[in-house]
Amino acid sequence: MDYKEYLDGELCSMISENSEEAKEILYAKYKYIIDIVIKKYLLSSMKVGIEFNDLYQEALVGFSDALNSYNEMREASLPTFITLCVERRLQNTIVKANAAKNRLFLQALSLDYKEKDSDSTLSDLISDNSKNDPLNNMENEEKYNEMIEQIENQLSNIEKEVFTLLLTGLNYKEIAKELNKDPKQIDNAIQRIKNKAKKLIIE
Repeated sequence: MDYKEYLDGELCSMISENSEEAKEILYAKYKYIIDIVIKKYLLSSMKVGIEFNDLYQEALVGFSDALNSYNEMREASLPTFITLCVERRLQNTIVKANAAKNRLFLQALSLDYKEKDSDSTLSDLISDNSKNDPLNNMENEEKYNEMIEQIENQLSNIEKEVFTLLLTGLNYKEIAKELNKDPKQIDNAIQRIKNKAKKLIIE
């Protein structure tokens, strides 16, 4: 049987029936996606202590998940779906590694910048200087992850990408370089993220 004659969707169906040859064909065809996505997140992963081999293994898991769950009747093209799954896997890996180092997202967002026309920092605005201070209430990983998820739900696609890189400690210039965007565009996205995060915490 010549598997190369089959379409991507058909090969994915064969993978669900444990066809190793179909998996090998799609891996050889779309391996370049892993290389592209890893390059995008390599700097941020290094900042949180993830080694390249570990990052690559996580990318392979995301790739495999994409092949196993792809539905051509519901999803976009297979390469687009693979890219999405690999990116999500790497983003989650980086955020979890960052949380494990007890890096609070408020610190990563540099919320100590001063609001325009005000001497108060954003930290001052959202804190009541008491035991109910939201900064103090997010010191465990469970609450950290919950807050991260709540914020991500409020963000656009580009803001989510910027947010993930912010959580690794990159500044706006480094993020602009990573995403191949204009630094001003990234700076504007960061301000929008900060405003959305502040509103969420105040609520």
